This record gives sequence, structure tokens and C-alpha cells, in this order.
Amino acid sequence: MSPATGRLADVVDGARMATGTFTAVPVRAGRLDRAVAGWAMAWAPWLGVLLGLAVGLVAVSGSWLGLAPTLAALLGVALGALATRALHLDGLADVADGLGSARRAEGALEVMRRSDIGPFGVVALIVTLGVRTLALGQLVALSPATALSGAVLAGAVSRTAATWACLPVVPSAREEGLGAFVAGSVRGPGLALASVALVLAWATGWFLTWPWVLGGVLATVAGLAVAGLLLRHCVRRLGGITGDVLGSLAESSGTTALVVLAASAAWV
Repeated sequence: MSPATGRLADVVDGARMATGTFTAVPVRAGRLDRAVAGWAMAWAPWLGVLLGLAVGLVAVSGSWLGLAPTLAALLGVALGALATRALHLDGLADVADGLGSARRAEGALEVMRRSDIGPFGVVALIVTLGVRTLALGQLVALSPATALSGAVLAGAVSRTAATWACLPVVPSAREEGLGAFVAGSVRGPGLALASVALVLAWATGWFLTWPWVLGGVLATVAGLAVAGLLLRHCVRRLGGITGDVLGSLAESSGTTALVVLAASAAWV
């Protein structure tokens, strides 16, 4: 196998791993190693675009059928949770419980391993799902175009945050698990692939107004900034990333992006 053929196989297997890991879509398992893991994380923003589009379409369709914007948005958010097997939401709840326990790294990681959800996790889920639904509902009430564009961009931002957390400068908190497998695996070509998805998602707002396009920039910056702050805190408290941390980064950044977009809707 030539180097070029090998790299192409890594990219394809990475797309397969990303689909099977981050969505409920059944796929045939391919080769799994660090190179494939890096490409899987690079493909994550592209999956975010597709999932965001699906969420937006459900919300817009519900509104078209006569449902209230908030109810239509709730159905879209529910689809997003089902399509990912609530993987990111579970990570958000676990990280909230781990950080909220005020224990040292080992104790906090042990809390995060448990299958139950504590009070911090419950609050994090309620607030995140509530804010996401209300923000998307506000976009649905404005127009189908803003709802679709906003959902797509939020999806891309959320997964880009997870991709950036897998750059070589970020360590793993454990020696095993998803976090250890993907930590430091994203390199330059993979980061470029992820960035293209983010730019294309932002470009979906070009057919609207320039204030909305500017709002997309602000939403992207705000979402990634919140994820960066959370990542920094997790590295300090836990020692690095875990699969749960990646999920929490996705949920926090995507929700932040939707809130900023909802605020930007007043400019459209």
C-alpha cells in the first residue's frame, strides 16, 4: 500500500469511526488506531453540520404543521439527542457531577465513571436543554431560514470544540477510554478538514442579512471561547480530557452558539 493510499484509508476509516461513535447510525467497523482516531475527530464537525440540519428541519417542519415555535424546537432538540444516543448530554452530566464534587482529580474521575446522575448533572441537563430549546424556538419564530442556518452552525461549532480538544497540546486524564484514544490525535490536515466544515456552516447565513452573518461569527467565537474555558478548567482539575469532557465541550459550545444567534436575530 502506497503512503497516499494509506492516508486515504485512514480518512475513510476515520469517517466510519466518527459515524459509529458519535451517532446512532449503524456502520461497519473499520481499522481502529491513532491515525484513524485523529481523522474521526476531524470528521466530527461534518457530522455536526448534518445533525444540525436534521434538528433544524424537524423544528421548521413542526412549526409549518402548526406547532408553537418552542414545541417545534423541543422536537428538534429531542431528535438531536436521539441521533447521538444522548452521548454528549451524558458527558455533560458526568462532568458537571465530577467538577461539582469538589474532589481531587482521582475522586472526580471516579464520580464521572458512575452510571447514575447526581444533582449537578441534573441541573446541567435541565438548563442546557431548556436554553437550547428556547434559543432554537426563537429562531424558528423568526423564519425557517434562520432556524436552519442557526442549527447547522451550532452543530458545527459544538463538534469543532471537541476536535480542538484533541490537538497534541491537550493531554488525556486517563490511560484508557475514548479520551485516551483520541487525545493528541488531531494533526494539521485533520484540523483543516474540520475547519472547512465550520466555515461552510457559517456560510449558510450568507443568503440572509449581513448582521446575521456577523452574528454567526460572534456565535462561533463565543461558543469556542466557552469550550476553551471549560477545557482549561477540566485539564487543571482532572489532568486532561476524557470522553465525557469531549461531550461536555460539545454541549456547552453548541448551546452558547445558539444563544448568541438568538440574540443576533434581533438584527435580522
